[in-house]
Amino acid sequence: MADTIFAVSSGRPPAAIAVIRVSGALAMACAQSLAGNIPEPRRATLRQIRNADGLLLDRALLLAFPGPESATGEDLLEIHAHGGPAVVAAIEAALAAMAGVRRAEPGEFTRRALEHGRLDLSQAEALADLLAAETETQRRQAIRASEGELSAAVIAWMDHLAAIAAMIEVAIDYDGEENSGDPEEAALRATCAVRDDIALALARPPVERLHDGIRIVLAGPRNAGKSTLFNALVARDAAITSPIAGTTRDLIEASVQRGGRAYVLVDTAGIVAETADPIEAIGIERAGQAIAHADVVLWLGDEVPPEQNGMIAVHPRADLHGREIAPEGRIAVSAGDAASVERVWRAIDAKANLMIPAVDVMFNNRQRRALREAWSAIADPDDELLLLAEQLRVATRSLAAVIGVDATESMLDMLFSRFCLGK
Repeated sequence: MADTIFAVSSGRPPAAIAVIRVSGALAMACAQSLAGNIPEPRRATLRQIRNADGLLLDRALLLAFPGPESATGEDLLEIHAHGGPAVVAAIEAALAAMAGVRRAEPGEFTRRALEHGRLDLSQAEALADLLAAETETQRRQAIRASEGELSAAVIAWMDHLAAIAAMIEVAIDYDGEENSGDPEEAALRATCAVRDDIALALARPPVERLHDGIRIVLAGPRNAGKSTLFNALVARDAAITSPIAGTTRDLIEASVQRGGRAYVLVDTAGIVAETADPIEAIGIERAGQAIAHADVVLWLGDEVPPEQNGMIAVHPRADLHGREIAPEGRIAVSAGDAASVERVWRAIDAKANLMIPAVDVMFNNRQRRALREAWSAIADPDDELLLLAEQLRVATRSLAAVIGVDATESMLDMLFSRFCLGK
């Protein structure tokens, strides 16, 4: 029998309330030992909490969730106690003193939920993403996956492949007998439909892009106003500005959250054709590398900007005499004019919306590898039914890996180490 585990699943003490979770076969025995009797299932009940010596530790609410209809699939007890460090420590000490009860490892509650079928691997990964979510877009995507939208899509594909396999089996069993239609043609058509659906999912960016953020690089010649605009976009003095050309020598990064999306802005050294300064030369080289890896480039030079996807031509210092009117195709901006800075942001947002549309469930890199294997297995479906059946089997096995059917122990260890103790 697995150990019964416990941990604080609320915030770190001190807090108004601390929720201590206990999961396992001895969870209800823990309730009886601490409170004298087991509360009615799923009903918050006020109890005196005492240790084995009868010492009163706290007055707390107890909730009992008998398995398998609980968060972990096991008997589960929640103790809602006062959140002082000493109170929490005393209750934890009382639990740890009981035979067969121990402190949980990180992510162990969610791991038990997975093992008992209360959620699948993709939902567990989504919970990890939800705990790490810093933007509204990240939260929404994690919620959708944790609620089973991603799993539902994969299961639907698996169901379709199973139906095709059944169609093939019937066709083989009744080969030579009269039947309606062309089973080979029907199986191929249905397989291609699943293949194309998977291809559409793979065409979306990976969910990690939501956490990495859209990378925006400000580039142009010396003294073009890059650092001044950089500070205006991030709304703080993150880069040093001065009238001296070449003030910025290295990359300067700052993170911004806007409209529920994460952005990383990068200020770069001024670009010149030649320089005798070796430090400046290194800065220019790094600027070129940053431009090459950017999602969006804000070009502040008056000359024609380089050819690159995601390029936005900016007409900086539009408040200076002689620069009031921007050339066609450029956004006029002055760091002191909030409306013009907002116009630049709107142009950036428009590019970002094309890169990461705020629709559909997105798959992480592990899941995408499995999807790619499934797609490859049926990319060129065979018109020989026996061979097609084998292709369907390989594709189904790869899809099953997305929701954890073939998950390995080492991969699970890597996943659940991301969780806090009480999750």
